[in-house]
Amino acid sequence: METRSITAEIPMVPRMSEDPAELVPELAEVSAALFRVTGNGSVPRSTIGLVHLRAGQIVGSTYLTVLHTGFLRKAGESEERITSVASWQDSPYFTGAERAALALVEAVLQPSANGERVSDELYAQAADHYEAKALATLMFAIGQVNFFIPVALIAKPVPGRSFTDPWA
Repeated sequence: METRSITAEIPMVPRMSEDPAELVPELAEVSAALFRVTGNGSVPRSTIGLVHLRAGQIVGSTYLTVLHTGFLRKAGESEERITSVASWQDSPYFTGAERAALALVEAVLQPSANGERVSDELYAQAADHYEAKALATLMFAIGQVNFFIPVALIAKPVPGRSFTDPWA
């Protein structure tokens, strides 16, 4: 396993010099479709944003973490809610439905010692908070961020730059 130096400066250039969206322009259609699916109104945008932020934290992507933190701030989320996403389990700032959503994204992205990542119990807890369409939308919101995780980890766009131009 490669060890990272904690004192090394990280260069502020993307690993992949060309924008993957320009190399594969069909991505725009897929991306737009995913945003339409998750934006159907059955799950609050704030919940989807919290789930996407937590996914970025879990996979260790500064780009996704900064991106989704910025989106949440722009949407008016409080600093307390944004900063406590990493420790949501003992934070007083989240509703039961948001906790179920955060538990689902963690279950999907983290290996389970018990084998199955999303247990029947976790599914039932989420289903207690979300009707069928909303639960499906939440599932697709987790899939949406998972679709972009390889871009963040492989191409390594520059954190903090415009969402539409992280390769500039």
